[in-house]
Amino acid sequence: MCLAVPGKIVDVRDERGTRMATIDFDGIRKDICLAYLPDMEVGEYAIVHVGFAISRVDEASALETLQMFRDLGILDEELGVTGGTT
Repeated sequence: MCLAVPGKIVDVRDERGTRMATIDFDGIRKDICLAYLPDMEVGEYAIVHVGFAISRVDEASALETLQMFRDLGILDEELGVTGGTT
């Protein structure tokens, strides 16, 4: 599967002219590109697909979706995590 997953932005930085962020997906942190949403800030939630933030989402919706993914047992799979969360 290849779903878009919500996560919380925990840091934002500029890498050679491209805004990048570290995003927390329920304890799993990944680097993502903010090229499509350059005005995202720390503490906001975004929907991420294949390494790009593609949509802003409110906290309640993000947490509800993450819980659903956990309940279905697909969160680690969608984030490419092997051997459990890191």
